Amino acid sequence: MILTQNRRILTFTAVHPCESVSITTLIDSLIKIAGEILSFKSKHFSTNKRSVKETLRHVLSLLIVFQEIRVGLIPAGRSFPRSAILSLSELHVIFQKLMFLLEDCTREGGKLYMLTNSDQISAHFRVLTRSISTCLDTFPVGSIDLPEEVNELIYLLIRQTRKYEARPDRDDKRALDSVYWIFNLFENRINPNRDEVVRVLDHVGVRKWSDCVKEIGFLGEEITVEGKDKNEIELLSSLIGFICYCRCVILGGVDEDEDKEEEDDLVIRGLNVDDLRCPISLEIMNDPVVLETGHTYDRSSIAKWFSAGNITCPKTGKNLVSTVLVGNVSVKQLIQSYFKQETDNKSKKKKKKKTSVPESLAAEEAGKLISDFLAGELINGGSKEMVKALVEIRILTKTSSFNRSRLVEAGVVESLMKLLRSGDPTIQENAMAVIFNLSKDNAGKVRIGGDGGGLGMIVEVLNEGARRESRQHAAAAIFYLSSLGDYSRSIGEIPDSIPGLLRIVNGCDYGDSAKRNALIAIRSLLIQHSDNRWRVLAAGAVSVLLDLVRSGEIGDGAKADSIAVLAKIAEYPDGMISVLRRGGLKLAVKVLGSSEVSPVTKQHCVLLLLNLCVNGGSDVVGALAKDPSVMGSLYTALSNGECGGGRKASALIKMIHEFQERKTETGLERERFVHAW
Repeated sequence: MILTQNRRILTFTAVHPCESVSITTLIDSLIKIAGEILSFKSKHFSTNKRSVKETLRHVLSLLIVFQEIRVGLIPAGRSFPRSAILSLSELHVIFQKLMFLLEDCTREGGKLYMLTNSDQISAHFRVLTRSISTCLDTFPVGSIDLPEEVNELIYLLIRQTRKYEARPDRDDKRALDSVYWIFNLFENRINPNRDEVVRVLDHVGVRKWSDCVKEIGFLGEEITVEGKDKNEIELLSSLIGFICYCRCVILGGVDEDEDKEEEDDLVIRGLNVDDLRCPISLEIMNDPVVLETGHTYDRSSIAKWFSAGNITCPKTGKNLVSTVLVGNVSVKQLIQSYFKQETDNKSKKKKKKKTSVPESLAAEEAGKLISDFLAGELINGGSKEMVKALVEIRILTKTSSFNRSRLVEAGVVESLMKLLRSGDPTIQENAMAVIFNLSKDNAGKVRIGGDGGGLGMIVEVLNEGARRESRQHAAAAIFYLSSLGDYSRSIGEIPDSIPGLLRIVNGCDYGDSAKRNALIAIRSLLIQHSDNRWRVLAAGAVSVLLDLVRSGEIGDGAKADSIAVLAKIAEYPDGMISVLRRGGLKLAVKVLGSSEVSPVTKQHCVLLLLNLCVNGGSDVVGALAKDPSVMGSLYTALSNGECGGGRKASALIKMIHEFQERKTETGLERERFVHAW
């Protein structure tokens, strides 16, 4: 199939065959493209079905002509006039454009958009079909010894294609009129007739929840294309509002395959990427294998280890009875999923445009209708309807601040809070995820913590949530909620809040993403309300964080967050003492001098050392000055001084220099005194 990468929809960038192309190559290519065009017969078209049918009939007739030339004339070695090759070359270009047009008409996610462009599509079919007539007019039928019935077929094609009039189907017009009528109802905040909506969806072939997701994705990409005028953007926005309404209100719940994808995403989101790295090469593994010790390595790296004469496990040092390597299938699948999601995320970041406010009145009012419907489902729906509504709300609140504010206005927060104590783990997890999303905006924060009881319920999920994911979402919500000073104090005063966050930080079954959510929540509690430092110290945070950094079992991001919390704790004298007593000074110097951590991590180390020196005085500065590696590490941090780290490194260097100068002056005075005596 001939494809052009990054081709915009309804643009046809065909490539003309080279002038020296042989008749055999040209006919073979035409036969191949004709076959590919005819393969579209089994696909669903959301518009211009009659034009498609006529086009495929014409292509089938041309295929008969090409096959007769290929089988009857070329093997006989008969010469072909130049005009015949030129005519066939032009047909090749037309076939390429037809391929592109048919691809666009059946593109996943573009069905509703193509319906709105039915007039333009008809025009394309008309132009391309008449172009076939023009090409055949110049084909020298009389100069080529084709069977009479084939010549008659060519003349018939010329007559049929010369005056061809492609028009949108009547059903297309009815469906499109319904779409614009529904837009009008949305603008007046009126729910459309369900049967009419279903007729439109059936016409374009949108029948499942996942079909709606694809439509929204495609329309979202189209709206970001440069050069769209205001009317086009409003139309695309209205279409998004319409299809979103269909997904939330009209169609059934999430498809089973979508459920599985969501589960896979959760596994990847909770994954520490460092777990996918080979302990020898420190690179993500290509072919993970496991030794008898249970540790996994990349096959090539462990093979080199054995080839060097080593018969031990590199990680444990244990002597191996056998060097048999067994493929680690589960880790390999995780690596494949990780790379797939990374690729998808990069693509989404390039194409995705999140808007706070819809670009049309129809989309805005459709959003309000959706919010009211989903809020009602949480109150009046059964268990199945409730889960479906929660999934939809979870998706909508992740999309934009407009959706979050509309849903808060619709009163979903009160229902969500009640669902946090649901005995159904799925309901609890989705409810907690939505609360996390709503906590990002001020209106959501106020409603969640307004009566005081909401914060306690979130902490309850943090400690007793049925699923790990629920507890992770609770930690993330606490971070956002703690940005309000009063909430930070209230959360800190709840006895299990900080211990619950530390359990996630210290939990071996939580990945780096979860640990980082908990760490930044703790840091936010410290920043927003100073009294929380007593509670953090009482919960044993210093020991937990220092042990975590020493363990080497976390990624650089979690390590940086851990040291940032320690630096905040060390701003206070009691915190400084706790960090020093547990070896924090020595550990910070070690991390600062490491070549395996990022500049950001080193900047947090500099801040930790600076706070220890400021509160610990000359004793701490003196201990730091005794380490010969410190100054070199600080000057490196000074030269890489992003994020204000250079100023902190400079201040610490100055403190050490001043200490050393005072020490030198004291020594000289002592010498003068002894000499005078």
